[in-house]
Amino acid sequence: MRIMVPFAEGFEEIEALTIVDVLRRAGITVDMIGVVGSMITGAHGVKVVMDKRLNAVRAEDYEGIVLPGGSPGYINLSKSNALKEMIKQMNSKGKLVAAICASPAVLAKAGVLDNRHATIYPGMEKELPYPRDERVVVDGNVVTSQGPGTALEFALKIVELLKGSGEAAKLRRALLL
Repeated sequence: MRIMVPFAEGFEEIEALTIVDVLRRAGITVDMIGVVGSMITGAHGVKVVMDKRLNAVRAEDYEGIVLPGGSPGYINLSKSNALKEMIKQMNSKGKLVAAICASPAVLAKAGVLDNRHATIYPGMEKELPYPRDERVVVDGNVVTSQGPGTALEFALKIVELLKGSGEAAKLRRALLL
């Protein structure tokens, strides 16, 4: 099982690295994908070396995609037509499509949230067609979450969906939650 996590300049470090770390702890292969470049700098100055670049990967090689938020990270993600096309392709095949913080707005721009409930960073609800005021929302193959404080809960929900509730519970215990 392989999941892609795209990084763009200005990503939220807590969200991005929590997603990658938790999924890898669950035995899921995660590729950190640089939308533009091989070293991406987060919103708070943390530099991360990417595993691959977006122009070197194909949607069909992944079982899902998880977008971290952050500003201007989510804006930079939304500028990539290639990324939005990958999101659409994965969604059309029923693969996992997930986003946290402000990045559910990227899913909305890709048309993924047209008939779905989702959550987003508080104050950005106007970006979504059917916003919900919940920490994590699952609607079919789409998972959304509100922000840095919900990153662990979000990542564990993804583990639960991909590997089952037993694996997620085991990981919760190991993480002392």
